[in-house]
Amino acid sequence: MRRRLTEDPPRCAAMLLAVATFFIVFPQSTRAWGRHGHKLVVSDAIDTLPPDIRYFFDSNREFLLARANDPLDQVAKTPAQKRNQFLRLDKYGRFPFDSLPRSYKAAIEKFGKSKIEANGLLPWQIGVYSQKLTEDMKAGHWEDAKLDAALLAYYVAESHDPFSTTDNFDGKLTGQIGVNERFGTSLIDRYSSFFPMRPNDAAYIHDPTDHAFESCLNSHAWLEPILLADRNAYLGENAYNDEYFDRFYNQSAPTLIRQLSEAATDVGSYWLTAWTNAGKPSLPH
Repeated sequence: MRRRLTEDPPRCAAMLLAVATFFIVFPQSTRAWGRHGHKLVVSDAIDTLPPDIRYFFDSNREFLLARANDPLDQVAKTPAQKRNQFLRLDKYGRFPFDSLPRSYKAAIEKFGKSKIEANGLLPWQIGVYSQKLTEDMKAGHWEDAKLDAALLAYYVAESHDPFSTTDNFDGKLTGQIGVNERFGTSLIDRYSSFFPMRPNDAAYIHDPTDHAFESCLNSHAWLEPILLADRNAYLGENAYNDEYFDRFYNQSAPTLIRQLSEAATDVGSYWLTAWTNAGKPSLPH
């Protein structure tokens, strides 16, 4: 028979405190690209690949799209996983945030594990999954490779969302609550059929973790233009209506489309890099 919570008040209090602490450190409104956005990135990433490996990813397109948002679902089960999906760069001073070492070990030694985890692990998570995919391919574990390719794609895409790189992830600090959802989810859901996505061909990445840091830095640089576009689009309105979204899209579409296109380029590049570092094994048909 299950024990009722009221039978153990100290334990209940501890559990409630832990949950409350988590929601402060890892707020649940931090979702950046929406589910549709991640699928757009994965689908376009496949088309950036050279013929030698494109057929493997293309033949598994349906699987990759189906698993493109697995980390979102993982957070629902294990909320602490959220820390792998962002990097609050502005917690480390001013751009270009040189105070934050790019070596995980050096960052822990300088700031302590609790601060590093609270401010996000995104670029290091990308490095981890890049290595996982490399090892899958080297060992010929193709089922694992498919799953890890999808998970890697998710994290790489997040590094291209400006709101995954800031403490102002939800607009709370500038009085623009929900701007991350309006930019990264609502605009995509409303206007993606008009997107002229143009990712570049995939290219080899020499240092996956360092490249992820650069992606986060580049994304962070676009925060202010997006926030300004949101404020301008809302002028004269008392609700986020169709007129607001039309104006917001007209002002921020170039940034949105560029970030999604660059995310697709990088996802393909990370897949290509893993295959290259694995020794370019023959992929299954």
